[in-house]
Amino acid sequence: MMRSNGFVSLLAATVIGVYVLVVVGATAALADAATACGGWPLCQGSLSNPDVLVVLFHRAAATVVGLLVVAAAVVGWRRVTRRVQIALVMSLSLYPFQAGLGALVATGAALEQIHLFVGMVIFGTLVLALAWHLEAETGTDDAPETPPDLSGPVDEPVEPPASVHTLSGMSRLKATVGAYFQLMKPRLMWLLCLVAGAGMVLAGTPTVRTVIATLGGGVLAIGASGTFNHVLERDIDKRMERTSDRPLATHEVPVRNALAFGGLLTVASLWAFLTVNLLTAALGLAAIAFYSVVYTLILKPNTVQNTVIGGAAGALPALIGYAAVTGTVGLGGLVLAGVIFLWTPAHFYNLALAYRDDYERGGFPMMPIVRGETETRKHIVLYLAATLLGAGVLAAVANLGWLYGLTTVALGAVFLWMVVRLHYEQSEGAAFRAFHASNAYLGLVLVAIVVDALAI
Repeated sequence: MMRSNGFVSLLAATVIGVYVLVVVGATAALADAATACGGWPLCQGSLSNPDVLVVLFHRAAATVVGLLVVAAAVVGWRRVTRRVQIALVMSLSLYPFQAGLGALVATGAALEQIHLFVGMVIFGTLVLALAWHLEAETGTDDAPETPPDLSGPVDEPVEPPASVHTLSGMSRLKATVGAYFQLMKPRLMWLLCLVAGAGMVLAGTPTVRTVIATLGGGVLAIGASGTFNHVLERDIDKRMERTSDRPLATHEVPVRNALAFGGLLTVASLWAFLTVNLLTAALGLAAIAFYSVVYTLILKPNTVQNTVIGGAAGALPALIGYAAVTGTVGLGGLVLAGVIFLWTPAHFYNLALAYRDDYERGGFPMMPIVRGETETRKHIVLYLAATLLGAGVLAAVANLGWLYGLTTVALGAVFLWMVVRLHYEQSEGAAFRAFHASNAYLGLVLVAIVVDALAI
């Protein structure tokens, strides 16, 4: 196991430092506080005013982060590749310009959006420097010269566990109920319901009836999608260790029963959504069809971009939640959906690394199999950065507050550090740690959205 050097730690800290400034600049609190300051570089207002303290903190943080940018460029100059040098020079060159824009904003110029955009560009160049340096330092030439042949069975089916049919009485009843519950993929429900809940509160204050109908319909839609996925992948599931115990792979549930169960869940889901409004029902049906047909049958077995494009399935609950309150798809819902879409590869590529052999056994063209693990780790960094930028845009669009800002910064930093560790450790355990960090990031950010939006 390789250990990260001091330059990587410095560069990662610089990335997070710039992200702090981006998030603070994206919140309305800073813009409101600037009016109380009335000057630059010092404030004319009283230190007893909390708004003045906010502005002074931002300027002090900008100074410290500026020193980090300089330090990263100086320390890393002789040890990095040419393209990393170019990225460091770009960030170093843009930072004084960004500081000048901040001074103009502080003195009354209407340049807030340009100021925020330049901050995001600096963040992006530093992330590229980090991703490229990690690739050069920890990468191996593990990409296959020719795409692997993943068509057809590649292994004998994994021996399944004992079937429910060997049980009797109450034990068999419990096992049968558990098997149908497993078909619904309950592990996905809590996070996707949080996505829908965040979409609802971004749209306004939903009624209790709307919340119950939307989340209830969402649970049923997730259950229907999961059931159809089990049906369509039942033969592949038999070949993969992590899925060989699924109810259809072990014949605990007959295919016809699973299809009927999925159909019943679909009808119940649409009924619940229709009690809210027609658009919510249409989006709910689209989510079921996309996951069950487009993702499962078309994307997942045929393209290395399955995880990226498939992120739309997880993003749709944001639009469903927003539409449930307003009857329309608004900007806040679209940006939240974009965050989920970008987060999905940063999240799932970790699982693809951990289960690389299993996915190859199943015949799926996952990124580690087709492009190699080095390329996959680099893409995790890039999609994580895109997710964080999307979260910054959401702060600006939805007028979210400090709880959201602190959450996306703190959990984003943890997520990034787990990904950096993944580059050096390159183990199944490291991939799972990054995977769990991604879950924690999104889950707590969604909770922060709900709390912040309801508090406004």
